[in-house]
Amino acid sequence: MDYLTGTLIIGAGATLAMDVWSVARKFWLGVPLPDYGLVGRWLGYMAHGRFRHDSVIALPAIDGERSIGWIAHYLIGMAFAGTLLGIWGLDWLGHPTLGPALLVGIATVSAPFLIMQPAMGLGIAASRARRPGAARLQSVITHVVFGLGLYAAGWAAHLLCRS
Repeated sequence: MDYLTGTLIIGAGATLAMDVWSVARKFWLGVPLPDYGLVGRWLGYMAHGRFRHDSVIALPAIDGERSIGWIAHYLIGMAFAGTLLGIWGLDWLGHPTLGPALLVGIATVSAPFLIMQPAMGLGIAASRARRPGAARLQSVITHVVFGLGLYAAGWAAHLLCRS
């Protein structure tokens, strides 16, 4: 398997694991599903030169924001999978191990904490959220699940290529 194919399969699989976790979390804990439309809105306003907002929720909606957000969600997951393969190489696909996948998964929480949340009006690590501690905990857990998804998708890609 080449780098691009591995990146696409592993990234999509790990991101899907996050999405399944989000649905399970809503069912078991009553935590609302993430609104990727807001990510799409944030990205859409970038086309107009606005990268930071006091509250992305308060901004007028843009056409296609939900689709933009969902596409970005999966592309970001694939980029993080590419990082895993970029650091550990295609050899990792020959025998995926949990450590690197979890390390990358946990490290990816820095993206929402340091980029997305501040730019969308929530402050660094959701410091301006209604319940910052709960928001941080959910972000960390979700990114651990992403790391587990990287590992599981790595094995799925490995087994897929062997057959």
